[in-house]
Amino acid sequence: MSSVSKGDKNLSSVPSSKRKALRINLNENIYGTFSEIGAGQETARNFFRAGGASGTIVKAMSAYDKDFSDAIYGIEDDRRYVTESRLKTMLDHEIHLLEDRLSRKKHPEKLFFSYANTVATIDFAKKFKGHGWIGFKFQLDPLEDYNEIIMHIRFKENDAKLQQETLGVLGVNLIYGGFYIHDSPKDLLASFYDNLNKDQIEIDMINFSGPRFTYVDNRLMSLQLVKNEMTNAVMFGPDGNNLLPAQQLYKKNILTLRGSFRPVTKVNMDIYKNATELFYAEKRVKREKTKIIFEITLSNLSADGEINERDFLDRAELLCSLGQNVMITNFSEYYKLVEYFSEFTKERMGLAMGVYNLVQIFDEKYYRNLSGGILEAFGKLFFKDLKIYLYPLIDEKTGEVINSENLKVHPRMKELYKFFKYNGKVIDIENYDKTILNIFSRKVHKMINDGEEGWQEMLPEGISEIIQEERLFGYSKRKHQK
Repeated sequence: MSSVSKGDKNLSSVPSSKRKALRINLNENIYGTFSEIGAGQETARNFFRAGGASGTIVKAMSAYDKDFSDAIYGIEDDRRYVTESRLKTMLDHEIHLLEDRLSRKKHPEKLFFSYANTVATIDFAKKFKGHGWIGFKFQLDPLEDYNEIIMHIRFKENDAKLQQETLGVLGVNLIYGGFYIHDSPKDLLASFYDNLNKDQIEIDMINFSGPRFTYVDNRLMSLQLVKNEMTNAVMFGPDGNNLLPAQQLYKKNILTLRGSFRPVTKVNMDIYKNATELFYAEKRVKREKTKIIFEITLSNLSADGEINERDFLDRAELLCSLGQNVMITNFSEYYKLVEYFSEFTKERMGLAMGVYNLVQIFDEKYYRNLSGGILEAFGKLFFKDLKIYLYPLIDEKTGEVINSENLKVHPRMKELYKFFKYNGKVIDIENYDKTILNIFSRKVHKMINDGEEGWQEMLPEGISEIIQEERLFGYSKRKHQK
């Protein structure tokens, strides 16, 4: 029974693309196809140039003509070519051909694979830098099912030839990593930038599947993309699978709720309910063209120092159970988040937040890195007719309910605040639940950890049961039985 040995973990330096390709070529058990559409056959070229490729490459092809491509792979429902569905069709088609045309009796030890990409490089006007989908379907044992790694990339270079070469290096890294670093997904992910830098290419979505990746939580892989600065924002759906932000947000109205959600409370869901109703009441906002996002910033996840991955997954688990789309971003400042959304849509945007967050927006210290200071930031934040839906805060000392009318910003910011407030940019959420204003995530989290009772009533229906059953956020049955 054939298998692949573990990776070069003791190397003092990263192996070159040629060395990686040669190691694969010299492994007599690795055998598969290359299908590359949109940027030449750059990945296959690396294997041909390394030498010994006849023992690795069954077939290398490109079908640039759309009619030829459709004749081979069929017509996609959306009739587009640079899509995830097209990529998966390519991978599956080529694997089926391999299995049909090569006898397992003749090749009992072979580990079949299919590598594919479908990309669009930079246009002649250099306005659109290009993007693409890359996939790798491969065996690690001839008796096992196939594993699959699928990613989406965005090019950053301004030259088509450079983009092609970058794509070729990334393809080699993907194939090499799949065979030799598969047992350590975090190292595998980091290896995709071997012999590359982050100014060349961005990886903004990745999904792992198959028998060797059954233990991999794709949400955690999303977190790694942001943590390792491979991208600034990632997104996953209620099923836990990673989503491509550009695809999800394209021409959509976007309503975002930022929070720690540690854990998600009745207050969070009250904000969600009321802000959603107000957003849908806006002109030109249609439900079917709206995406609602629960956003957590990387700085929030690392508020206690290092990022606690278990803590992150606990938060994600609860939000997914409530059927929500979750986004992890590297945008501490709201204006950067709005700028990011503006790459994909010109439709309406809304931010739902509490009083404390709004007061922070009007704090000048967050904009010292901008030449135009807070005015530049606000120009970016509000130029898209964006509105803030403000949830009130109760002063724990006085019992006063604070909203947009009586909140206090820095004296220098008073006139600026009034300008945005009285121009309809800040909308108070008035139909809030007065009985839950004293619920705070940090308080609930502490009660769970300390084994106190009463926190269950502070959470949305069904959430406390999940926390107890799955022992999230440090919940201990022993603590609560004392």
